[in-house]
Amino acid sequence: MSARTVLQQADISRALTRIAHEILESNKGAADLVLLGIPTRGVALAQRLGALIEQITGTAVPVGSLDVTMYRDDLAKHPTRSPQPTEIPAGGIDGKTVVLVDDVLFSGRSIRAALDALGSIGRPAIVRLAILVDRGHRELPIRPDFVGKNIPSARTERVNVRLTENDGADEVTIGA
Repeated sequence: MSARTVLQQADISRALTRIAHEILESNKGAADLVLLGIPTRGVALAQRLGALIEQITGTAVPVGSLDVTMYRDDLAKHPTRSPQPTEIPAGGIDGKTVVLVDDVLFSGRSIRAALDALGSIGRPAIVRLAILVDRGHRELPIRPDFVGKNIPSARTERVNVRLTENDGADEVTIGA
């Protein structure tokens, strides 16, 4: 079975614009907001959301990255993961509303690792989760606050997110 495209560039752009508005509504503005992308594609998505929020409000929102590699519970199965940089904005995360941003939510294990990593850095007032694609099949009780698209999938299927910053094009495909 070949991969089929489920989101194109315009769909991704629309979803991110909606998520940016939902984040602002939930937070009652951009004050004390920090966006942290989970490498690799979550970082590009967080940067895009930060730019959209600034465009909407005129206020720059701090954007950083949070590497979760060393906090994962599957390192024994996948020891070849190479850590990415963690970049916390200058104002830190203590007392802030932190929105974790990732491309696909599947089992929830990456987000559990992100929460552990976040706890080792500081103590946010609130942690929210923004996901471009929620494909289901959770193994942990983790639920996103902001979702671009729910895409039901079989466990055996693979959801691939391609972003211009990393892959030269914007699209989401699903296939075997």
